[in-house]
Amino acid sequence: MSATASPPASNTAPIRLGWALAVLAFAQLIISLDFNIVYVALPEIGSELGFSEQSLQWVVSAYAVAFGGFLLLGGRCSDLLGRRNMFILALALYALSSLVGGFATNPGTIVAVRAVQGLGGALLFPATLSLINTLFAEGAPRNRALAIWGGAGASGLTLGSLLGGVLTSAFGWAAVFFVNVPLAGIVLLVALSVIPRDRRTGERRSFDLPGALTATAGVTLLVYVLVQGPESGWVSTRMLVLAVAAVVLLALFTVIESRSKDPLMPLRLFRNRSLAAGMSITFIFMGTFSALPYFLTILFQNVHGFSALQTGMAFLVPSLSIAAGTQIGERMATRTATRTTLLAGLLIGAVGTAVLALGISADGGYGAVVPGLIISGIGQGITWTGMWIAAASGVDPREQGIASGMASTTQQVGGAVGLAILIAVANSGIHGLSGDRLNLAMADGTRTAVYIAAAGIVLGALVALTLPRRPTTPPAADPVITGGPDRLSRDDRDPLEATSAPEALGEGSRAGT
Repeated sequence: MSATASPPASNTAPIRLGWALAVLAFAQLIISLDFNIVYVALPEIGSELGFSEQSLQWVVSAYAVAFGGFLLLGGRCSDLLGRRNMFILALALYALSSLVGGFATNPGTIVAVRAVQGLGGALLFPATLSLINTLFAEGAPRNRALAIWGGAGASGLTLGSLLGGVLTSAFGWAAVFFVNVPLAGIVLLVALSVIPRDRRTGERRSFDLPGALTATAGVTLLVYVLVQGPESGWVSTRMLVLAVAAVVLLALFTVIESRSKDPLMPLRLFRNRSLAAGMSITFIFMGTFSALPYFLTILFQNVHGFSALQTGMAFLVPSLSIAAGTQIGERMATRTATRTTLLAGLLIGAVGTAVLALGISADGGYGAVVPGLIISGIGQGITWTGMWIAAASGVDPREQGIASGMASTTQQVGGAVGLAILIAVANSGIHGLSGDRLNLAMADGTRTAVYIAAAGIVLGALVALTLPRRPTTPPAADPVITGGPDRLSRDDRDPLEATSAPEALGEGSRAGT
């Protein structure tokens, strides 16, 4: 199959980097919103559609399993079929599946819709990230773009709870699905105008079908086991068989990749210290920072009796803190080094998460957790920006899609692992309890889980120490960008593979702020 890239831009078809960045950031906001927006709507979804207590978790888990399982394939599709093509296709999947979800009348339809949304996310995330990483030159311009993109994404994880609470209280659970239709539709239409078209380069590359099948099946099974294990029992026959199957498939995938002439995931990429460390930190990030909204939702609603709207409003403080942290992270990464940025973000986040745990109690008010939410949120924002800068550093533009898929796959697996461990810890002392005793045990369990999350974040700081002190040298590229800051034209090279002219791109990226 011929690989695709973007066509040459002429003076009559300039690339407006500011608009392109705005579209990509908004797309990331949609991905993040969709991950958390259903949390506060779950009780209403369960009661109106007839979910059992055991099956209700699949409204969330179906999305996580599909998202995590197809990320590597999504990254490869971006590299071979075109970043713009996959970006448009993924947005269309989001819009259509969300429309169907809003009209759902039974549990099966909702679960299927969430799985399709997860597939859309698996296609959209690496396409969006690889567009950022190839459209903007490595260094200050890319750091600035990733900060804007990261601010949208990191804030979306908590804004999803805010918007979910507002929509559920005002219009019912279906609104958390319907809201995606206009959002995805608007981004899709604007993207058709501001994201460059893909073109065939003539380079022959394959999908590596054996690798794609084993990786997708193996990661999907692994995420399924991690999500379903706490419910079905880790040592149940079914879970053990599926876990062994996942390990065998992933081992087979590694063998296939080591022998393939055009592998889905080139193993040599692991020799890039920045990418390897970035992948490890995305794993830890999702298993610690990103687990906090789940436990805070349980604390606010089940222990303190917050309504869906009150719970959503409670997430406004961490959302603003995370957004501020992403901008701090960009400035730090530009002026110092990614290693320093990640160390600072992770240590601040660990302190803030520990302070958050101190404020958690059955009879404490919202004010007791606000200091921790602010400090932890700032650390989370700094880390989010820094870890994606690390994962993209020194990667060839032609492989940015699969590199993005690798980092985001470890992110999703980390989320499943972390949440499974923390839920098991938090729920270990609540069985057989009710009333005030149950509330007290839930608060104690939540506090312990948050302390463990803080310890996990410290582990992430130790991983950050393995990053090179100086930036990884990017692949060489000829200067290909000319023109003014907001209207950039290029020669016959792929406009999304430029890695030079940082000053011109820096000005262009500022146009999007």
